[in-house]
Amino acid sequence: MTLILITRPEPGAAETAARLAAAGIGAVLAPGLVLTPRAFRLPTCQAVLVTSRAGARALPAPVPGVPVLAVGAASAAPAAAAGWATLAAEGTAESLAALAAARLDPGAGPLLLAVGQGYALDLAAALRARGFRVIRRIAYAATPGLTLPEAAAAALRGGCVTHFLFHSPRSAWCAIRLFAAAGLLPAVAGCVAVAISPRVALAARKALAPLAFRAVAVASRPSEDALLGLLGRQGQGPLCEEER
Repeated sequence: MTLILITRPEPGAAETAARLAAAGIGAVLAPGLVLTPRAFRLPTCQAVLVTSRAGARALPAPVPGVPVLAVGAASAAPAAAAGWATLAAEGTAESLAALAAARLDPGAGPLLLAVGQGYALDLAAALRARGFRVIRRIAYAATPGLTLPEAAAAALRGGCVTHFLFHSPRSAWCAIRLFAAAGLLPAVAGCVAVAISPRVALAARKALAPLAFRAVAVASRPSEDALLGLLGRQGQGPLCEEER
């Protein structure tokens, strides 16, 4: 049995595995990060911006008249389910900054970024450059995973893993460090890396260096639908669309 190895943190890893299972594709989990929500109070602001589903899940109760602007549809979904009015950008920090500039007024009050610890600093700078006052609140901590799941190690040792799924630069880096600690980098190098964006693909390649993946595939847009769509083409030949 061939398997896809998922490196994103929970609960997203299990959700991705369920989507693969529904398509008849087996998966094994090796999250590179552990996400821990942090409660916070929402200050007075004209809008809340989130760059991940983890940030959206950590939001407090909706505030009437205050929308959530999300980096993409997947990040908007938990906020919308909780009752927030949401708008979704096109999957990148640049598109989120552009959406904020198009829909919001720098003079109407600050923007609140609900993000992970150490994340979205570039986004905050881009918004400030457009004249917005930005407040950051830590909605969750993302810490490196400490242990490699034995099921993932056994699958690699047994030659069952064919592809790695990478959803973010940091989770890619941390997951590969776990495999390095287990002495499994040669087995990782025999697999195909499937990344959600060119930036994520670059991080995965750097983490594996000086070894290299058998091939690297990059989604045409930064969404899980596009990422998993690459796997859907397996039956048509080797998955080896090079990074763009």
